[in-house]
Amino acid sequence: MTFQTMPKVELHLHHEGAAPPEFVRGIAKEKKVDISGVFNEQGQYAYSDFEDFLRIYEVATSVLTKPEDYARLTRAVLEELAEHGVIYAETFLSPDFCGGGDVKAWMEYLAAMVEVAEQAEQELGVTLRGIVTCIRHFGPEKSRPVARCAAETAGDWLVGFGMAGAEMVGAPGDFAWAFDCAREAGLRLTCHAGEWGGAKMVSDTLDQLPGIERIGHGVGAVSDPALMKRLADTGVVLEVCPGSNVALGVTQSFSAHPINTLREAGVKVCVSTDDPPFFHTTMTREYEELSRAFGWEEDDFTALNRVAAEAAFCDEDTRARILKGLET
Repeated sequence: MTFQTMPKVELHLHHEGAAPPEFVRGIAKEKKVDISGVFNEQGQYAYSDFEDFLRIYEVATSVLTKPEDYARLTRAVLEELAEHGVIYAETFLSPDFCGGGDVKAWMEYLAAMVEVAEQAEQELGVTLRGIVTCIRHFGPEKSRPVARCAAETAGDWLVGFGMAGAEMVGAPGDFAWAFDCAREAGLRLTCHAGEWGGAKMVSDTLDQLPGIERIGHGVGAVSDPALMKRLADTGVVLEVCPGSNVALGVTQSFSAHPINTLREAGVKVCVSTDDPPFFHTTMTREYEELSRAFGWEEDDFTALNRVAAEAAFCDEDTRARILKGLET
């Protein structure tokens, strides 16, 4: 078994951010939209820093304007996941981009994605579930219709709610209404924190948004031993994306990444790619780089995948099936 063929679970994946550049270029060409500034001379996504990354992300996403586009995107994303041994993934979906926060429009986008995902599961062997995310830098008011979209479509496929975007905009508690709405609808909760905001942002998120089970990134927690103990004691899982952190300059290299320190402190961590083509990564590359950096072997990655499977927001029957799949 190689790192590529090893069965994997991925919990932190942005749907639009997983769009291959050639897919976005193709959609833009069909619609006669010029987004050439999104790419470099090699045809890859081009950005200078995190703020510019957010801008390029939104420009690339702007060509996806109808449910059929998201259906095609879903197929492309699932094919990439299958190529790298992923058997279960949760993808972040933003009603802001899928119908502008209108519930009826969102339902049409969601139905198109679910139909493709269910068909692809049979063909590719990848189980996909969705997590709605509000976009932090769009502000608290915009988060409310997004939460309503999530609440209206909560179920076996749409299983969670979270928040992405520019972490340093506002306080977590500013978005409490949206998280309360989602939680009351039975959705499980995650939130990006500790990528840029350090340990305090992780603590504030846990304190101000009740019911958070997972933290997206969370690597800033490494600077606070008390917080690491809190995470270890409560079992909150960090969705760690090392390649993303290296690409954006959160950490200088894989060998300098805090994931190993967090893991040795008893914090539950799992590995994901975040926005893989933007950061020139795959789940296979993540494993290869972490193995080189820390000497991790197959047993280490199997343990990380079990953490991810146990932390997944799916139903228990699906979880049991995924855990069994990790044994192969």
